[in-house]
Amino acid sequence: MLIPVTLRGHLVCLEPLTIDHVNDLCAAASEDRSTYTYTYVPNGQEDTKRYIEIALADFSKGRALPFVVRHLDTGRIVGTTRFLDLEVFSWPPGVASGLSPTDLAPPTVAEIGSTWYAASFLRTGVNTECKLLMLSHAFDSWNTIRVTLKTDARNIRSRSAIQRLGATFEGIRRAHLPESDGSIRDTAYFSIIAEEWPSVRTNLQDRLQKRLEKYH
Repeated sequence: MLIPVTLRGHLVCLEPLTIDHVNDLCAAASEDRSTYTYTYVPNGQEDTKRYIEIALADFSKGRALPFVVRHLDTGRIVGTTRFLDLEVFSWPPGVASGLSPTDLAPPTVAEIGSTWYAASFLRTGVNTECKLLMLSHAFDSWNTIRVTLKTDARNIRSRSAIQRLGATFEGIRRAHLPESDGSIRDTAYFSIIAEEWPSVRTNLQDRLQKRLEKYH
């Protein structure tokens, strides 16, 4: 499996998720929950514990690489994010490799998702730097050729945030997933491919620099 990594920036540090983060993540999720209309965020300590256990089980099977987001100025855990849907391509095409990604055989394609933050840390540059750190790791360390991002098609705020990253909108997958409220959601798909990464990186660095100048 992939060895957990720590990704450190100016505003945040992405640390490997562990069961010891239950209380901190529970506290982060307990702020204004109206911001989670279209995002599943655990509610309460037992729910948070199950949430972490599922993420760690996916990690142990090579399906995900989950992080907590630590805000460096306050030291607080302010959210979580992860790599998921990790796949190692094989050649010739059409032959499934059956490989789980490792540091020697890193993911050819990946998704960034299961991302949420405490309400007080929205629009502070935290998400911008998280995406910059994770995309840098995917494209520069793993040499990934594609990163997918997706969200509930109704989530206009999330769709706008993904597009501001520089991701390309691919379309809507209809009747894609069951929602916790009993409905079936349509999913908006976006992607960034390796050829686009240099311009996306510059965009993210510029946006982050403006945030740093504003708050420091």
